[in-house]
Amino acid sequence: MIWLVVAGKITKPKIWQMCIYICIGANSQNSANTGALVTSVKNFPESRGSMIGLLKGYTGLSGAIMIQIYLAVYENDSKSLILLIAWLPAAISILFVYTIRDVKPINTPMSLNVFYHFLTISIVLAVFLMALNLLEKIIAFSEGGYTASATLVSFLVVLPLVISIREELLIWNVKKQAIDPPTGITVERPKPKAVSPKQGDEKSSLDAIFYRPERGDDYTVLQALTSIDMWVLFLATFCGLGSSLTAVDNLGQIGESLGYPNKTVTSFVSLVSIWNFFGRVFAGFVSEIMVVKYRLPRPLMMTMVLLLACVGYLLVAFPFPGSLYIASIVTGFSFGAQLPMNLTIVSELFGLKYYS
Repeated sequence: MIWLVVAGKITKPKIWQMCIYICIGANSQNSANTGALVTSVKNFPESRGSMIGLLKGYTGLSGAIMIQIYLAVYENDSKSLILLIAWLPAAISILFVYTIRDVKPINTPMSLNVFYHFLTISIVLAVFLMALNLLEKIIAFSEGGYTASATLVSFLVVLPLVISIREELLIWNVKKQAIDPPTGITVERPKPKAVSPKQGDEKSSLDAIFYRPERGDDYTVLQALTSIDMWVLFLATFCGLGSSLTAVDNLGQIGESLGYPNKTVTSFVSLVSIWNFFGRVFAGFVSEIMVVKYRLPRPLMMTMVLLLACVGYLLVAFPFPGSLYIASIVTGFSFGAQLPMNLTIVSELFGLKYYS
């Protein structure tokens, strides 16, 4: 609808109608994002940190990827950018909708290596996009240059799919191999104890809401909302992500007020998304390693990330020559690291049954 309005295909809508169009379009990503993220975490519960970091990392790069495809297909036609945003994500969601489903987790010795392959590809993609971003501000790309860069970007985006298909074929070949038939062993299962109606009705619905499961068990939504852990996490998220988002959104105005050249301001503002990506994958993979190997609790790592964000804010509040370069890196990195850490902590504290 927004593209039809901008292109003059329909009459100009009222302001409230345009606000509704923008609201629906801006929040449509959350539907696909929630479905993919929740299903992936349930399918890979032992690597949930790495999975969330990867998914959120690619989400952070999606804007830069779309720009490269737009420049190659529509040649800097700003109206067509809205059209591309409208049809491409929807087409990809429809194309891959049946691949997003619950599957039985299969742990193989190579499972962790597959995640590291994905991480390597995503880092190469991020570095390549950063290089393209810098080159586009130095030299003027031709139509062929934009086409070549978009082709390479698309190849790097599709490459994880090739690795996934290869792993599925390997698992399928293992299942095809002949195995010895199982011996006939009878397993006696204990009969479930009968629960009297009085015991089952002892807890009222109000008691069920305020009943506190152990941390890591499956909480209901109401149990989570009345938990101290959830409110502490909400406060940390509200203050941490809120302040980071404010700093990132106003980084351009801050640079201009400090007297940086316009080209310099544009460069480090555009590179914040790349550092945002590195923060997301770092929070996913490194936090997973620290939890498994060193038993370092993830909430403590979340505290460290929030303290790192404070360093970036202090560099903005008390500037010195060149401080904004460091502040943009620190703020972008810490901003990206907070969301995967937050989502992983939620899954570890309140379980996966009602995770979405």
